[in-house]
Amino acid sequence: MDKPSPPLSHFDSSGQAAMVDVSAKQPTRRTATASAFVELSVAVLAALPHNPKGNPLEVARFAGIQAAKRTADLIPMCHPLSLTHVDVQAEIVSGGVRITATAATVGPTGVEMEALTAAAVAALTVYDMTKALDKAIVIRSIQLEAKTGGKSGDFSRQGGRA
Repeated sequence: MDKPSPPLSHFDSSGQAAMVDVSAKQPTRRTATASAFVELSVAVLAALPHNPKGNPLEVARFAGIQAAKRTADLIPMCHPLSLTHVDVQAEIVSGGVRITATAATVGPTGVEMEALTAAAVAALTVYDMTKALDKAIVIRSIQLEAKTGGKSGDFSRQGGRA
């Protein structure tokens, strides 16, 4: 039998959206990695190095890093975090560009939203930088790949909960 799901933490006792109070939680090292995929045509992939706006992959990396640092400004119930590290990679692969974003902090709450926001904004930036070449670009599979730290434990998309 499946165990019941825990209650959603961003609601108060009357069902109103609320920011979780994390002031009593002990700071621990927390990391999260997220990914996104930007599906591009062969023609757009071939044109990437010659983009008149600049290198889309490098601009996407910078945009993702900046986005991770601004997550609390975009997602209403996210806590502003002091990030200790953000890394965004954009790699040309078969059929498009794979974005991988990692965020880290030492704090009372996790960095999953920061990693997901970084991956999403990096993917959107690739779209923005290449949309003049093709309007059929698709952004797919923005997802958490792994997280460490916190009371919910570690998670890996490959292996589930640790």
